[in-house]
Amino acid sequence: MSNINPKTYEPSASASVAFLGLGVMGYPMAGHLASAGHAVTVYNRSTPKAQAWLAEFGSTGCGAHGFALTPRQAAQNADIVFCCVGNDDDLRSVTLGADGALGGMKPGAIFVDHTTASASIARELAAAAKQAGLEFIDAPVSGGQAGAQNGLLTVMCGGDAAAFAKVQATGMSFSRAFTLLGDSGAGQLAKMVNQICIAGLVQGLSEAIAFGQHAGLDMNAVLDVIGKGAAQSWQLDNRGKTMVADKFDFGFAVDWMRKDLGLVLDEAKRNGARLPVTALVDQFYADVQQMGGKRWDTSSLIKRLK
Repeated sequence: MSNINPKTYEPSASASVAFLGLGVMGYPMAGHLASAGHAVTVYNRSTPKAQAWLAEFGSTGCGAHGFALTPRQAAQNADIVFCCVGNDDDLRSVTLGADGALGGMKPGAIFVDHTTASASIARELAAAAKQAGLEFIDAPVSGGQAGAQNGLLTVMCGGDAAAFAKVQATGMSFSRAFTLLGDSGAGQLAKMVNQICIAGLVQGLSEAIAFGQHAGLDMNAVLDVIGKGAAQSWQLDNRGKTMVADKFDFGFAVDWMRKDLGLVLDEAKRNGARLPVTALVDQFYADVQQMGGKRWDTSSLIKRLK
């Protein structure tokens, strides 16, 4: 299993599950479910990707079950339908309509959405699921591609507590934390909090490194020192030295961050929160996009300062 690093799974009953969306996150997440012994049927908009996933995980004695040509077909026999797609529109396309998963799910089944999307779409789909006799959990993730591959994602959930309790053990197949934070939409709102924190941290780290370089310091040595004190953060530990080295191909892309910050700023307009730094950093990421950095990772903010 080339995309998956071994991990120790918490024991849980084997479930019949579907996974919709086999991008850089969904592909390994679905793989971890199969490795944990769950019977997994996958769907992807590009069928060759689904075929490749099945070839990889179906030949290892894992729980890979098959792939389907529509979300509805994938969901028909599933106890839990997991999903990780791009945005609100993608999410509607795989849940609603004649070929949508909600129309094919059996009564009482649970839809768990790992897409980073708006809180409003989470509430909309939770209501649609309830009307159909189903459950819906919004469950965006943090940890990036490496976290998905290593099965160490942090998952922030919103929804009904009883439904959450039914999916938590299965979701731990690819997670180090799978936590309920409130009613429908709470998971998406918590992910927005996460992205606000990251935006400010990366800008601060960018300015610190640029300042140190202009001052003639050995910034690798400086990062080693300050990483042992109050300035320590995940961003410093994992991106500081790659920023010094001018390398920006480590996962979460600027385009994706701007999508997420757009969700944050839209929500802030609704709830009245004041986010001056976040709004400014969003514009800094727009500058990076104009520099050709749409697919650079988020630590590329420092490129504006060089």
